[in-house]
Amino acid sequence: MNLPSFILKNALRNKRRALLSVLSVAMSLFLLVTLQVALRELTNPINDEGSSLRIIVRNKVSLAQPLPARQLQTIDRIPGIVAVTPFSFYGGLYKGDEKFTSFAQFAVDPQRSLPLISDAKGVTKEQLEAWIADRTSCILGKMTADRYGLKVGDRMQFTGQIYPCDLELKIAGIYYGTADDRNLMFHQKYLDELLGNPGTVGTWWLLAASIAEAPLVTDRINKAFANTSAEVRAESERAFVLGFVSMWANIKTLISGISIVVVFALILVTVSTMSMAIRERFRELAILKAIGFKRRELFVLILAESFGLAMFGALLGAGGAWALFNNINIQKMTNGMFLMFEVTPQMLGLAFAVAALLGLLSALLPMINVARTSVVQGLKTLD
Repeated sequence: MNLPSFILKNALRNKRRALLSVLSVAMSLFLLVTLQVALRELTNPINDEGSSLRIIVRNKVSLAQPLPARQLQTIDRIPGIVAVTPFSFYGGLYKGDEKFTSFAQFAVDPQRSLPLISDAKGVTKEQLEAWIADRTSCILGKMTADRYGLKVGDRMQFTGQIYPCDLELKIAGIYYGTADDRNLMFHQKYLDELLGNPGTVGTWWLLAASIAEAPLVTDRINKAFANTSAEVRAESERAFVLGFVSMWANIKTLISGISIVVVFALILVTVSTMSMAIRERFRELAILKAIGFKRRELFVLILAESFGLAMFGALLGAGGAWALFNNINIQKMTNGMFLMFEVTPQMLGLAFAVAALLGLLSALLPMINVARTSVVQGLKTLD
């Protein structure tokens, strides 16, 4: 019998205990990785070149306060802007949804919004022209269309929650390929007509000429409406989304706290399990001492057993999370709450680092006990 097989036989001596130890490590690290991925997706919105060029302009007082539609004339004269459109969040309930709808509906100017949605694919030129021509039409993200089984030509009915009006829209086109393929866009003019032409919009959606121009454009817009009856706050699309994330209170602290509790509980379980396993073998370890095994060699045996079980659990837990989340449609499973659920190398590294720490800490106490126990005391130990 060689040394590796000896370590393996000791680790699997009590197969039930070994299995439960490995599964506890695996499940805990699976949960840890899942929490870290969820935290990353919630607090780090997609940051591509398009989101850096797109700018949201809202009322400085509150997002709930509308902006005068006449501001468009001033914005059109500001240099560095390629396109601008009204961008009013409707927030209605689609049929069958009682409390909330998992996709957003935005009122825009179709003609002006085309440069802002240039990354959208799947909508033909004829469909775009039909959308522009028909004020009761809309374009819809493919993810939402697939979820509800919708196609071009179908009608969608919405019950107003923010605005005191209901919508009935005809799907003119279905798009895909954007950072978020859930949303619906319809005519701002249609919303204005239903509301009695109030002369307001929710926000403005702009496209800067270049990344270098984007911060200059935000400053120019803010200055253009300073000291007016409707002061504005212009910010990049990414900053705007992060503003919503901040409304969820300190979710990062909450998830980090849960992760720490998971790791701490796992340490207690593994240390207790390993201590029990070594205590049952004190007599055997004493015999090994008596026949010439040195203290450091016994330490290696204990550490290898503990480390091996912990790393095997990490392979099952963290590796399983990576395999699962890379092969499921997280958008469909979460009804669009998460667009991506990527297990990054850093997260895998964290999971295996925690497993390595578990292996070391769970072997530490047994090693100390073995070091303090003499051969005679070990031989007197009952199994």
